[in-house]
Amino acid sequence: MTMKKQMVSALKIIIPLIIGILLLWLTYRRMDFGSIAAVVRSGVNYPIILGSLFLGVGSNVLRGYRWQLLIKPLIPGEPPTRNRNAVYTSLGSYAVNMALPRAGEVWRCAEMGRYEKISFSRLLGTLFTERMVDLVMLGLILLSVVVGAGSFFGSFFQSNPELINRATLLLTSVSFYVILFACSGVVIGLYYYMKVCHPQHRFTQFVMRLAEGVKSILHLKKAFRFILYSLLIWLGYFLYFYVTFFAFDFTRDLGIGVGLIAFAMSALAVIVPVQGGIGPWHFMVISALMAFGVTHEDAGAFALIVHTLQTLGTIIAGIIAIFLLPLANKDYIRMSKETL
Repeated sequence: MTMKKQMVSALKIIIPLIIGILLLWLTYRRMDFGSIAAVVRSGVNYPIILGSLFLGVGSNVLRGYRWQLLIKPLIPGEPPTRNRNAVYTSLGSYAVNMALPRAGEVWRCAEMGRYEKISFSRLLGTLFTERMVDLVMLGLILLSVVVGAGSFFGSFFQSNPELINRATLLLTSVSFYVILFACSGVVIGLYYYMKVCHPQHRFTQFVMRLAEGVKSILHLKKAFRFILYSLLIWLGYFLYFYVTFFAFDFTRDLGIGVGLIAFAMSALAVIVPVQGGIGPWHFMVISALMAFGVTHEDAGAFALIVHTLQTLGTIIAGIIAIFLLPLANKDYIRMSKETL
């Protein structure tokens, strides 16, 4: 690898991390760290938080099983792929994401494709579909929160007017829509040009296989199970977060409704491409808890402790899965019609 490529790779890791740390500092800069330290030392029931880790890992395991349902239509008439490979790569992707945001999805498809002899582009298409399903689930959660607690969002944006000002500026900008439509037109036009004029080109083949992966959801043979897994995954994520309320005196009596609001805010924060949502996650959770009477320092302690321990748990589970993946496939060869 050349020095230039090494620098680019390093910057891809360092820049998101710096942004996250900066947001973290902005969130905590005015807090009393003595009060936070007191909560860390004696105000937490750590076994409850450690117990919550099983819910997070369990949800990510289910994510692997759900992925299998999308992969199966890609290989009709062929031996099925291994559940363990889908699970190990799903768990491992979260550890990879901590090094470089969104790189876990690329690693996940590459490793699954290597062991199961399925093209990377088709697998990437299934992940795109999976993410769209997750966005729908998140949208339903946010909708339920808005319907049930619309006043919370009103007060939240009143307290943080810069967020709504920036969003309004973007959404009312003519340039934004011109650029969006222009980019979409270029991509679509390029695809059809390549498909008609250069159908055997590597780019054309890549996009067509990607589209196959995206459309795999249309050929599900176990649609009910896919929906059930999706519901259980997000229920698991919610409980993974909400159970930690009972580890602190100042959150255990807030109720499941507040838990759902804080969870929805935390889920929105994870969309920001920084490692583990560092910074945005803390800001969103702290803002939500403070809206329901939790002090600034207590909310800061909650976010710091829960995020740190749950992130460490996710990384450890991912590293174990990465270690087990080659061991589980030492003598495994799946017979496939496809050549990578």
